[in-house]
Amino acid sequence: MASQRSTLDVDVAVVGAGVVGLAVAAILAPRCRVALLERHHTYGLENSSHNSGVIHAGLYFPADWLKTRLCVEGNRLLYQWAEAHGVRHRRLGKLVIARSEDELPALEALMRQGRENGAPGLEMLSPGEVARLEPHLRCAGAFFSPSSGIVDQMGLMRSLLQEAQAHGALIAFRHEAVGLERAEGGFRVAYRGPDGEEGELATAAVVNAAGLQADRVGALLGYDPDGGPANPPFRHRFNRGRYYDLVDREKASRLRHLVYPLPNSDRTGAGVHVGIDLDGNVHLGPDTEWLPDGAPLDFRNDDSARERFLQAGRAFYPDLRPEDLAPGQVGYRPKLQRPGGPPQDFLIWHDRGYVHLGGIESPGLTSCLAIARHVAGLLGRA
Repeated sequence: MASQRSTLDVDVAVVGAGVVGLAVAAILAPRCRVALLERHHTYGLENSSHNSGVIHAGLYFPADWLKTRLCVEGNRLLYQWAEAHGVRHRRLGKLVIARSEDELPALEALMRQGRENGAPGLEMLSPGEVARLEPHLRCAGAFFSPSSGIVDQMGLMRSLLQEAQAHGALIAFRHEAVGLERAEGGFRVAYRGPDGEEGELATAAVVNAAGLQADRVGALLGYDPDGGPANPPFRHRFNRGRYYDLVDREKASRLRHLVYPLPNSDRTGAGVHVGIDLDGNVHLGPDTEWLPDGAPLDFRNDDSARERFLQAGRAFYPDLRPEDLAPGQVGYRPKLQRPGGPPQDFLIWHDRGYVHLGGIESPGLTSCLAIARHVAGLLGRA
């Protein structure tokens, strides 16, 4: 890296201002000097704002996975943070339904797993009990997750940003990490600013919270994204999730809780579900679609999945019509899983001051504060 670049000394450099990077900065800033680099003009423009905004309970993965442990811990921490910092949220509760009697054994197995994972208050419901909660919903059975809810993602990220800045963190938007190397005392992180100017951070530690781009950033340090003697594999494959908005106000008013089917058999996602936002709007989604390597990430919804969403949505709204749906948002999952392969855990890997956060898809939003605390522990700054 060129010696003429201006250099700023910090203790920890964080790459990426999504919800996880901001949480890491907020947790570390009271303890040390933090700088955060974000290539976009503001925070949370990719994964962190293109999702359902759901606070998950920790149902879907094995009890010994980081995804489970950090989700269960993160659920509690996120509600506490939202209360303390005035972030809009609602503890709506979630119904996971069996659409037919054939699905009841899988429903019961998922609830047992949730209980084993430590998700609080799970309760199996008969069709009659479901009808008392949701008179318009028809199913063969369900279980209720009372700790599931929703949060204002942008409000949460704004509160994390403000907390980090209040403790002296330097937040640099429109500054992209373009080089990363080990140096005496830690690392040098080269960045490019909004007008093409270049500089670098001298830092004792680096936290790669670059989300969709985490594998690219990790490769800057010389690690092989496909794995090798020096590092585990961390190459992302992208999986697109589309949403459709329910625009018929009468139908949108029928359900008061989050309603989910059983998850996809390959666990690429939780299945097209009924999401409710803090303004009472209803969204169906997301679906799952693997992208070929190198495909561009287009956040526009081209309306090509309307018929598929119409069929999926009729599990919750039997009289759903094509005109009741409007194309909604599109998000992308940075997956360590491969098409046709088994689901994968979060990758939180520490190597001599470098922390790699890979495959941080759902439940990354719920887990953000727990991930941040875990990272602080890895760096000896808990």
